[in-house]
Amino acid sequence: MGSQDLPIEILFPILAIFGIPANVMTVLILSQRKCGLSEGVTRYMTAMATGDLMVLVFNVIVSQIIKYHFPGSLLKYTPACRLNIFLQGLSIQLSIWFTIAFTFDRFVAICCNKIKARYCSGRTANVVISIVSALNIMVNIPLPFRYEPTHVLNNVQWGCRTVTGYLTSPAWAAHRWLTNISNMFLPIPLLLLLNSLTAHHILLASRARRALKSSRGGAGEMGRDPELKTRRTSIILLFTISGCFMVLSAPITVIHICASVTQLVAFQGSNSLYVAIRVAFLLLCTSSCTNTCIYALTQRRFREEMKNLLKSPSSLLCKPRY
Repeated sequence: MGSQDLPIEILFPILAIFGIPANVMTVLILSQRKCGLSEGVTRYMTAMATGDLMVLVFNVIVSQIIKYHFPGSLLKYTPACRLNIFLQGLSIQLSIWFTIAFTFDRFVAICCNKIKARYCSGRTANVVISIVSALNIMVNIPLPFRYEPTHVLNNVQWGCRTVTGYLTSPAWAAHRWLTNISNMFLPIPLLLLLNSLTAHHILLASRARRALKSSRGGAGEMGRDPELKTRRTSIILLFTISGCFMVLSAPITVIHICASVTQLVAFQGSNSLYVAIRVAFLLLCTSSCTNTCIYALTQRRFREEMKNLLKSPSSLLCKPRY
C-alpha cells in the first residue's frame, strides 16, 4: 500500500462507521410502515437499504478493511476468497437494480394511470424484488470460477488469481459483456430515460392543472395545491435518489468501460489509473450511504421515526409490522 493510498484507506472505515448503522436504522424504520409511504414504495426502499447494507459489508468491511488491514484473515483461503468475490458482485448489482426497480415503479405510478393500480402494489414489489434478486444471483454464479488458487500447500488452496485463458475464452467474454451491460452500460442510461419521461409527464400535468385552476379563478390557491405539493415531494425523492446514484457511480462506469476496451485485468499500486479506480470505487460505495440522508431530508415522517428510534430504540425493535 503506497503512501498515495493512505487517505483513501482512511475513508473506507469512516464510510462503514456511518453507512452501516444508517442503513440498519432505515430498514428498522421502514419495517414499521409508519412513514406514510405506500406498501410498494416501502418494500422497494427497504430492499434498496438492504442492498446498500450488503455493499458496505462485503465491498467495504470485508474487501477493503479486513483484506488490507488484516492480511492473515480467512480471505487468504481460496474458497473464502471466491465466496467474497461472489458476494461483492452480487451486492453491487442488487443495489443498482433495486434502485432501477424503484425508479420504474415511480415512473409507472406517475405516468401510467392504466396499470398503476395493478403494478404499484406490495405484491408486485415482492415479485419484482424476487425476480431481480434471482437474476442477479444467476449472473454472478460464474464469478467465483473466474479465479483459481495462487498455490496449493498441504492440500489447502491459497489465494485467488484470474484463471489462465480468461481473456481468450469465448464463454468468459460472453459473461464479461453480460456483467458490463448489467453493471455499467445499462443502468445510467435507463435511469436517465425513466427520469426524463417522468419529469416530462409531471411538467405537462402541472401546467395543465395550473391552467385549469387559473381558468376557474383559483390562481391564488395554486401555491397551496396539495396535489402539486405531493407531486413535488415525489419528484424530489425520486430524482435525488437516482441522481445521487448516477453521479457517484459515473466515475467507476467510465473507468470500467475504458478498462474493458483496453482489456486490462489488473493494475499495479504505483499506477495512477489504480488510484483513480480506488477513488471511483469509494464514490460507488458512498452511494450506499446517501439514501438515508435523502429520506431524512425529504420525508418528515421518516425524520420523526428516526428521532423516536434514537431516543428509544427498544420501542421500535419490539413492534415489527412485517
